[in-house]
Amino acid sequence: MPTNVPPDYLKAEDEYRKAKTPEDKLAALEKMMAIMPKHKGTEKLQADLKRRMAKLRAGEGKTATARRGGVFHVPHEGAAQVILVGAPNAGKSALIVRLTRAELQVAPYPFTTRSLQQGMMPFENIQIQLVDTPAISGEFMESWLPGVVRNADYALAVANLAGPNVLEELETVIQRLQEGKVDLVQEAESKLLPEGGARVRAMIVGTHLDRPEAGANRDALSELYADRFPMHFLSVESGAGVEEFRGKVFQELRIIRVYTKAPGKPADRSNPVILPRGSILLDFARAIHKDFAENLKFARIWAKDKYEGQRIPRDHRLEDEDVIEMHL
Repeated sequence: MPTNVPPDYLKAEDEYRKAKTPEDKLAALEKMMAIMPKHKGTEKLQADLKRRMAKLRAGEGKTATARRGGVFHVPHEGAAQVILVGAPNAGKSALIVRLTRAELQVAPYPFTTRSLQQGMMPFENIQIQLVDTPAISGEFMESWLPGVVRNADYALAVANLAGPNVLEELETVIQRLQEGKVDLVQEAESKLLPEGGARVRAMIVGTHLDRPEAGANRDALSELYADRFPMHFLSVESGAGVEEFRGKVFQELRIIRVYTKAPGKPADRSNPVILPRGSILLDFARAIHKDFAENLKFARIWAKDKYEGQRIPRDHRLEDEDVIEMHL
């Protein structure tokens, strides 16, 4: 055993010895690998750790299909499902905790997240589902992770602005997902790729904006990726950029909220119908009930600064927070 391993390594090694399940053993080994200094004196130890990790992962893969309804899948909830991906210690879990108050495990060491975890982010009168995922590195990505990203409505590629290798880590995340046939993109006319994968629209989110080294990394990220992705920079610790981030996510989701109204009564704004931007009246009617579009006689609309109860045609394009009164 090399004598220059830090105390955190010894603590992780103790966790490995005490681990009862393959998942806990693998988590401890990954932590040991991340903490251990990388130099010639630790090469044999690195090889041994990699061998043990590979053995555990091989066993984990055999049981993957049996766990399809467990940690490998999160049912869609709320207005949309947004999935967070990133390198170890990118700040995904801390961001979700800040935005949703969900009780997720947050720690200063890598690979804390071992399964899918979720929280609901409030934005005005809706909830947006945020899903945390295991970290992606050059050495490892969960085999099932691309499939989870593929099924999401939107992705956030989270990057640690205080990290020394933020550019390399972010590019590794993007490339590893591409290897799993998932392309993170700014625009996608069609979600499906010709070879069977998927395009998922995404935003780059830089965390730890309050750190001294963040400015240079923010500028470098902007220079390399601003023409490829929308970007937002924030600090969970200081709160800078956090509240604005909620609205930014809503805008990037490209969804609208449409309210129902019964004749002679005020609009019900507590439970809006969520539709893609560009939807028309008939889309709204179908979203409420499949027969409503066919049986619709006419509809009236109340909108921001216009259309006070005016009748609209079936192909009228709706906007965010329109109020619709349908007559069947």
